[in-house]
Amino acid sequence: MAAIETDATQEPLQRQAPPSNVLHACTVGELEVHICRTPRLLHRELAHVFPDLPGAAEVIVSVPTNQHSALDLVKVGDDVAVEKDRCLEVFMEFGKKLCEILVGLGYWADYIDPCSGLPMLTPNTTKVFSEVDCMQILLHYSTMDAGMCKILLHPKWGSSVYPASAFTNAPPNEVHKAIAEISK
Repeated sequence: MAAIETDATQEPLQRQAPPSNVLHACTVGELEVHICRTPRLLHRELAHVFPDLPGAAEVIVSVPTNQHSALDLVKVGDDVAVEKDRCLEVFMEFGKKLCEILVGLGYWADYIDPCSGLPMLTPNTTKVFSEVDCMQILLHYSTMDAGMCKILLHPKWGSSVYPASAFTNAPPNEVHKAIAEISK
């Protein structure tokens, strides 16, 4: 049976073993980073989000990240907006560096702007990507409904989490090396 953890803002959460598609997990600064095989369901979605995705790219590596927010991001207010902006800046710096390294090595790579749900490096696309759905598919994180919105529940941090993702056709070992380089 999985161990139960509690979060100050949430009911007890189940802590489960990582899904089998997770190849590596690490921390880069404030980011919890995973390197994952992309399942077919998500691969089909990515083909719509990234219309310029190389046709021969049958294997896409997903790099979902999560940041522990100082605040519950379900709430509203100026302090929550400032915290979201801070988390956005942290991820955007990571995503830009990761993609620069991988593209520099000759691979395709892109990252999602968590505010708009649109790719940062792929022009002329309007298909919005759901970070919450991505974390559910890749990491098996739970969600809760809040009206028309689906809220991600991190196993340790509850809804005090800021999810964001990057994607590439680079082999997982190259992604791992790029992340290690960013960590320096």
